[in-house]
Amino acid sequence: MIRRHGKGPRRRRWHELRERRRQGIFLLPSLLTTGNLFCGFFALLLTVENRYTEAALAIFVAMVMDLLDGRVARLMKATSQFGLEFDSLADVVSFCVAPAFLVYSFALSVLGRPAWFGAFLFVICGALRLARFNVYTGTTDRRFFVGLSTPAAAGVVASAVLLLQGAPATRWLLVSIAVGTYLVALLMVSTFRYWSFKEVDFARRRPLQTLLIVVLGVMIVATNHELFLFLVFAGYAVSGPVRRLIVGRTPAAVPGEHPAKEHP
Repeated sequence: MIRRHGKGPRRRRWHELRERRRQGIFLLPSLLTTGNLFCGFFALLLTVENRYTEAALAIFVAMVMDLLDGRVARLMKATSQFGLEFDSLADVVSFCVAPAFLVYSFALSVLGRPAWFGAFLFVICGALRLARFNVYTGTTDRRFFVGLSTPAAAGVVASAVLLLQGAPATRWLLVSIAVGTYLVALLMVSTFRYWSFKEVDFARRRPLQTLLIVVLGVMIVATNHELFLFLVFAGYAVSGPVRRLIVGRTPAAVPGEHPAKEHP
């Protein structure tokens, strides 16, 4: 007698999403995702006009939209396969193509073909990172991301542009930006684990001192937002390798769970 094993959590999740695919779309999360996509497209237009500061700010606004659409969808219990795919496509534009084009136009265009390849590597690594995230959703520890997330990588690029805007474009600086672009791209497809902050419950009661610390942090960042934004995103980017050195290597996925192969 043949026994059929029960479906794993990832396959059950995808089955539930597919069952709801004909129920239409949820308007509010989709509008936020559309806003994310618009900000990415707008950043491309601003980059073409050499308005690099505004382009970097548009990428940060896209990050806010991306943060909100997921939380709103979960609060409304409005998650769907359509929303998942739409969000990934919007992220490719806002956090892969737009930052790569921004850093290429801002600094890498004068360095020749190796720098051009670095910008493309940023795009392809970001797209692979998003595809891997979609495949392994539900099978990994939700407290951590495997690899640097695409919004965080885009934040490193955008904050670097804000910080270096107006600085003398020496060759040493341009080469440093090119090397940094390669490193950030490779971190996205690495197996380093990054804290996802999904376990932080903002609705839970906190001590009064917590509010004071948050307000002081915002005020400190506001005093020199170009520098502190870069320090925050760069520090988060290096936290994965540092954690690996301190804690050691841990499994990226739950044992026994493997991604299902799709057949044509």
